[in-house]
Amino acid sequence: MLDPHRLSVFRAVVGSGSVQAAADNLGLTSSAVSQHLSALARETGLVLFQRQGRGIVATAAGLELAAQSEEAMSQWGRLDSVVSDLREGRSGRLTIGYFASAGAAWMPGLVKRLTSEHPHLTVDLILSERTGRSVTPDIDVVFDPADGEGRTPRPGYRQVPLTTDPFVAVLPRDHELAGARTIGLADLRGETWVSNDFHGSLVHRMVVSACAAAGFTPRFTVQAQEHYSAIQFVAAGVGISVMPRLAARALPPEVVRLRLSEPTPVREISVLVRETGRANPAAERLLEMLLELNTHPARRGRSTVG
Repeated sequence: MLDPHRLSVFRAVVGSGSVQAAADNLGLTSSAVSQHLSALARETGLVLFQRQGRGIVATAAGLELAAQSEEAMSQWGRLDSVVSDLREGRSGRLTIGYFASAGAAWMPGLVKRLTSEHPHLTVDLILSERTGRSVTPDIDVVFDPADGEGRTPRPGYRQVPLTTDPFVAVLPRDHELAGARTIGLADLRGETWVSNDFHGSLVHRMVVSACAAAGFTPRFTVQAQEHYSAIQFVAAGVGISVMPRLAARALPPEVVRLRLSEPTPVREISVLVRETGRANPAAERLLEMLLELNTHPARRGRSTVG
């Protein structure tokens, strides 16, 4: 079994580019770092570094080990944090999965309330869109298209419906359609489009599918891959974008959002709560807060779409 401390030292050398830099960062001597590297090389049976000039560079095997060990080291760090919590008397830890727009709109206020009620609680936030399923959150905010093609039930979790999130059009304020309250997707047929999620992602596929239902294929000139940048491209007058209303919650003054008439992409947002056979008061309380927040939209701190 690999020694996590040696692996951490090895990753520090790969990340910093030299033994001396890693030693300075870790508060070790360069001799101690070199000893850890030698021991790790013996443990793995791999040549991890090779000489280059007066320094060393990671071999292909070393780079692959560093890349593949990232998730394992992250999990080890979480376990170490659990031990620290137990040693210092903290009462618990809650891991929350979320997607980006829900994280920005809801999580700061909810986590503030939750930790004020549970002052000894440690909260881990995991961006589920960018994380493998090796992470097992206690509560996960997720979404599915509202066309009946829901996700396969996740074993060990119960699913609680939360709210619907229709997509909206995001346009420059000086656009000729900006004065309308509602437009059809077909009205955007000839526009230059800015994507706001990864190509092939569920959100991207939902937009393209709705456009196909409206009789056209959108022409994406800018692949922004996330809604924050996409909104700024729209503000700059580069093009228009269609995104979930939750993602268009906060807009600069140069941008307006408009309702879309049918076909309107809609995503169903729900919460997955991990069932462990024992009570998890923090997870249940966060679920209550999420349900309350979406039962009383005025408390979300956002204006209506229009």
